[in-house]
Amino acid sequence: MKHEAMLYQKTAHNNVQCLLCAHRCSLKPAQFGVCGVRQNIDGKLYSDVYGEIIAAHIDPIEKKPLYHFLPGSASYSIATRGCNFQCGFCQNWQISQARHEHSGLRHSTRTTPEVIVAEAVRNKCASIAYTYTEPTVYFEFAYDTARLAREAGLANVFVTNGFMSAETLETIAPFLDAANVDLKSFNKDFYLKICKGELQPVLDTIRAMNAANVWVEVTTLIVPGQNDSPEELSEIAGFIAATDRDIPWHVNRFHPDYQFTDSDMTPIATLYQARTIAEKAGLRYVYLGNTGERADTRCSFCGTTVVNRSYSGTELKLTPSSECPSCGAAIAGIWK
Repeated sequence: MKHEAMLYQKTAHNNVQCLLCAHRCSLKPAQFGVCGVRQNIDGKLYSDVYGEIIAAHIDPIEKKPLYHFLPGSASYSIATRGCNFQCGFCQNWQISQARHEHSGLRHSTRTTPEVIVAEAVRNKCASIAYTYTEPTVYFEFAYDTARLAREAGLANVFVTNGFMSAETLETIAPFLDAANVDLKSFNKDFYLKICKGELQPVLDTIRAMNAANVWVEVTTLIVPGQNDSPEELSEIAGFIAATDRDIPWHVNRFHPDYQFTDSDMTPIATLYQARTIAEKAGLRYVYLGNTGERADTRCSFCGTTVVNRSYSGTELKLTPSSECPSCGAAIAGIWK
């Protein structure tokens, strides 16, 4: 549904500049932005996907992945089509890379923020997650929903590539409780060539979210031969540690998909190496994803398991004040 966009400015000759993400697209009349879902119509910027939900599921919050935010709770998870990146290894490419001209992929359901919030409440979810594709590109719908969700006592979660503008983060931050940010690489060329984006805005978003008291966790998909060198893993771990040693880092195993079907799966040894590097850098919480291994949370001071995670559920062993029951150390996170 066409809906006038937030965060843009009109320029000369009926052109507009979108201020939503770090691309800051300048658009002539009828032109779409990089995301494929924001269009200049007669000198005004419109969202093409407001209320056009292409996915809606009830997920465990751990699937986002968020391990230190309301563990064991359910999150009502929604998306529209579109993304401001074009990652060749995207694992949701069927919907993230769907553009306005792909009419066969527009199997969306029209809805409203009120309906989304009501469904989350009815299904006893603790949060709404804006996920699967990039929430920045359907910002107007996410923003309207997040405000209503907050009034209903629900938390709001972004699963994002972090390529949003400072203005966008400032607008959503009062209603945003947690985010998982993909830090895909620490190499500028990787971002330019493979993601069609830039690294620095992502680093800025992670720092700014942390400073704004949004609970942040970081995910890196390790792609063999692309971002798996010990040097680059050390740079990523060092950046996270310098921002906040309590930020959990999810190091995920790649499987061939989209334009990377000729690549190999990530060797388990590479993930173990990343964890060792992260621990040496001072990160307190490192998790290996897509491996089938358990992802329990352990106290970084004494090693006691404080959160058990299994297919049967999540068990918290923290004290009422979110401390380790063995040594009394504070365990970072939002636990209840």
